[in-house]
Amino acid sequence: MLQIYDDIPAGLLDCEAQDLHTILPGPSLLHLPGDKPEPLFISVLMHGNETTGWDALRSVLQDYQGRRLPRSLSVFIGNVAAAAQGVRHLPEQPDYNRIWKAEGQHEEEVMVRQILEQMRERNVFACLDIHNNTGRNPHYACVNRLATSFFQLATLFSKTVVYFLKPDSVLSMAFAELCPAVTVECGKATERSGVQHAREFILNALALERFSDESMDVHSLEVFHTVAVVKVKEGMSIGVGEADCDLDLLPEVDRYNFHEIQPWTPLARLHAEREMPLYASNEFGKDVTERYFAIRDGDICNIVPVMPSMMTLDVDVVRQDCLCYLMERLDLGKTLST
Repeated sequence: MLQIYDDIPAGLLDCEAQDLHTILPGPSLLHLPGDKPEPLFISVLMHGNETTGWDALRSVLQDYQGRRLPRSLSVFIGNVAAAAQGVRHLPEQPDYNRIWKAEGQHEEEVMVRQILEQMRERNVFACLDIHNNTGRNPHYACVNRLATSFFQLATLFSKTVVYFLKPDSVLSMAFAELCPAVTVECGKATERSGVQHAREFILNALALERFSDESMDVHSLEVFHTVAVVKVKEGMSIGVGEADCDLDLLPEVDRYNFHEIQPWTPLARLHAEREMPLYASNEFGKDVTERYFAIRDGDICNIVPVMPSMMTLDVDVVRQDCLCYLMERLDLGKTLST
C-alpha cells in the first residue's frame, strides 16, 4: 500500500492536492537528503480535504529545487484518493488520523507500522502533522506531552497550544514515542494565510539545530487542556438552521471556539422530543454528558462554563469525527521543565 521514494517524483511539485493521485498511486513516503542527517518528518493530507499542508510544503520544496535542504526531510503524503475527491476520507476508508495505534492487520495499520519503523531507524528529529479545520478557530498547535522540547516545537507555530490525550490513535501520539511531535491547525483550507503560516513553520523547523535542555518560560503562552470530546449520537438527523431535523445547530455556533461560554448558552435546537442527542466523553472514555449539557425549552445548552474548540457546522465532519472538543485552561506555572 505504501509507496516509498528517495527523491521527488517528476511533476509532483506541479500538482494541486486533487491531482496527486495522477503521480502517486497511494499513500507515499518521500525521503529527501539534507545537511543534517536526522530527518524532520512532515505529514500532509492525512485528511483529503485539508490541503494547506501540501500547498505549504510544495512551496518550500519548489524553493529548494537545485539546493540541498538544511536537514533531511521525510514526507508522508497521506490520503491522495480522498484528496482527489476533496473529502476527509472515502466511505470505505478509515480516518487516516485515527489508525496510528497500529494494533491490527488492516493494510493501513501495516502501513503505519512500516512508517514508524523507518523513522525510528532514521533517528527522526521531530514530527510536524499539518491540518485544517472547518469551523472558525485561531491557528494553534497541539502536543501530547508536557515537555520542553514539544513546546519549543509547538511555539515555532503559535503561542496558543492545546494539550490532549484523546483521541490516542493520532499520528502525533505515535511519533511522541520517537521524537518531539506537534499537530498544527491552520484554519480553513480556503484561507491562504494558513499556507503562508505553515510554510514559515516548516522553514523554521528545518532550520532548528537542536532542542534546548533548559527549562522554558511559559508566561507568554496560552495553554489549554482538552477534557472532553463531544459527538452526536447515531440516528439523529443534523442540520444548520433547519427546522425539519432532529438536531439543529445554530448558524453562528462556531464563533464560540476558543472563547469561554457561560452556562445556559444555546448551542442547538432539538426539534423533536428526543433524549439528549449529544454524547461527551472524557480522557478516560467516561460519559460526562450530564456534567456539561442539558436541554432547556428545546435548546441544547452547556450548564457549566466551557471553552469549545473545533466546533464545526460541517455536518459531514460532525458525523465522521465530532461536533467539538471542550477545553480548560492549563496552568503550567512559570516555567516548563525538561
